[in-house]
Formats: sequence, C-alpha cells, structure tokens
Amino acid sequence: MRVLKIVLIALLALIAIPLLVALFVPKDFGVERTIEIERPVEEVFDFIKLLRNQELYSKWAEMDPDAINTYRGTDGTVGFVSRWEGNEDVGIGEQEIIELSENEYIKTELRFEEPFDSVSYSALYTTALTDSTTRVVWDMTGSMPYPMNLLLLFMDIEQALGDDFDFGLNKLKGILEDEEQSS
Repeated sequence: MRVLKIVLIALLALIAIPLLVALFVPKDFGVERTIEIERPVEEVFDFIKLLRNQELYSKWAEMDPDAINTYRGTDGTVGFVSRWEGNEDVGIGEQEIIELSENEYIKTELRFEEPFDSVSYSALYTTALTDSTTRVVWDMTGSMPYPMNLLLLFMDIEQALGDDFDFGLNKLKGILEDEEQSS
C-alpha cells in the first residue's frame, strides 16, 4: 500500500509541477523582421496587399507546394479570406484581411485549425525611405493558452518564425527587384 501511495504522489507531482510552472510562463509572443526593397512604396504595397501573392514568397507555400488554396472575397480588400489545407508542416487554416491602409499596412487574422486551434495576428508595414526604396516590416503576434504556453519554454518561436519571415522577405525583395530589371 505504501508503494502505491508513493507512486501516486510521484505521478501527481509529475503532473502538478509543469502546470504550476506554466502559470509563470508568458502566454504572448511576437516576431518582427525588416527588409529594404529598391522599389517605390506604391509598387511594393500593391504587391503585398494581395494575399494570393504570398504563395510566391511565403516559406509555408514552399513547404507544401501541393497545398489546396481557396479564396473568398476580393483580394487586397478588408474581408478577403485565403484558406489553405496542406501537409503536416503547413496544416489547415485561413487568413483574413482585417485592416488595410493604402501604402502603409495590411493586417490579417490567422486562424489555424490543424495541427491545433489558435489565432494570431500578422501585419506587413511599408514605409517609403526614398522615392525608390521601401522598408517592409513583417510581424506576427499571438498567444498560447495555459497550459500550452509551457511549450514556449522549449520552442524558440522568435527564431523559427523569424527565419521564415527572413526567407519570405528576401524572396519578396528578389521578386520585386527582378521585376524592376525586366521592365
């Protein structure tokens, strides 16, 4: 009987300790990356405000080129929804334009369904540095509910998402600056 009691106490401790630790782990996360593109702000913004164009520069589109994408609404306007159903690396979800200010920013809500339900917010900001140079900032914010926030101790979300944003921004720069050379 004593052994059973020790096993139960140990089992409860194994469950309780992570749950207690999760109480003190932040739930929110944020990632931001920046690049400068040698194109006028109007041209950069006209390209990035179209969610369909993300398939050309997004790391996630490259991770599953066979993902099924569907759309609702008018691309580049508030309310447009881009939905994807992909492999286990990409999952299932949708992105909706929730706010847009011409030549300044596009804000979206990301609703993930698989591999787990969550909601995050992403934005692309454009700033004219000169008549022919634009700064683009890509960010994402979100939160992990308790006790899932415990995973933030083991995941470097800043690095993982940041690397994906860097990849996408560099690809975006290549696409837009190559257009300049071909025109």
